[in-house]
Amino acid sequence: MSDPPPSSAAPAAGPSEARPLSDSEFHARANAILAAIEAALDRWLQADEIDIDGQRTGGLLELVFPGGGKVVVNTQPPLHELWLAARTGGYHFRLVDGRWVDSRSGGEFFAMLSREISAQAGRPLAIEPPA
Repeated sequence: MSDPPPSSAAPAAGPSEARPLSDSEFHARANAILAAIEAALDRWLQADEIDIDGQRTGGLLELVFPGGGKVVVNTQPPLHELWLAARTGGYHFRLVDGRWVDSRSGGEFFAMLSREISAQAGRPLAIEPPA
């Protein structure tokens, strides 16, 4: 018996892969994200919605809530990742198809950050991606 002829169909597309970023592109995107988070904190404070203290040191942004809870966003330049640490665990995000996606759950960064912030604040709050 002979082997069947090779298929002319294109191979099925595998899962999306993280797009390679240059170091400068990663830094620009990461800084824009941290700035967007800080801007949201400022808007909420000015609107007297909630006072979440944002403490930024380089690529690390610690959000401290009125009850003492914390959420931490940390850039990981060597890996080109964003890390999110919260009560529910730690998450590692890579840029995939224009979205920051968690390497384990597939969750999107801004949705998961908004969920964690809302849980700590005890009210719905949303962080939007920078324009």
